[in-house]
Amino acid sequence: MKKSLALTAVVLLCTACAPAANTTPVPATSTAATASAPVSLSAGSGPQAPGGTVPATIGISWDQASKDAAVDTAQKVMTDFARPHMEDKQWANDLARWLTPQATADYSAVDPANVPATRVTGPATLTVDEANGYGVMAAVPTDAGTYTVQLLRTGPEAPWKVNRLTPPTS
Repeated sequence: MKKSLALTAVVLLCTACAPAANTTPVPATSTAATASAPVSLSAGSGPQAPGGTVPATIGISWDQASKDAAVDTAQKVMTDFARPHMEDKQWANDLARWLTPQATADYSAVDPANVPATRVTGPATLTVDEANGYGVMAAVPTDAGTYTVQLLRTGPEAPWKVNRLTPPTS
C-alpha cells in the first residue's frame, strides 16, 4: 500500500512539473506553390535551355578517338554480356568493369542464363549527337539480334561506361 501511495505521489509530482500542452490552433496558411521562373518545355514541345538554344558540349567535342573508344567499349561489354553459360559471379564481375555504378546495381541480379545472345556478330555502330559529348548510343549486332548500348562519360579523358543494354525488339 505504501508503494502504490509513493508511486501515485511521484506521478502527480511529475505531471505537475511537465509543461502544459499548447492547445492554441495554428493559423491556416496557404500551401499553394508559386513558380519562381517560367516553366521549361520538354524537348518535344520546345527548348529547355534559356534563349531556346542547344547547350554547348562544355569542352567535350567529338573526335575520332572518342568515337573509336565508344565503339571499343560497346563491343567489349557485349562480348562479356553475351555469355549465358558463364558462372553468375564471374559473369557479373567481368561485366561490372564496363558499367556505371547504377548499371552495376541494375545488372547484379541478372542471371546470365537468361541472356539470349551468345556472341557478337559484327562491329558496333554509333548514333552520335554532336551537341552531346557526354553520351552516345551504339548498336551492337549479336546472334540474338541487335542490342542498343547506352554509353556515358564524365569528361573528355574519362572512360566510356555503359549505363544500359537494351535487347533487340521482337
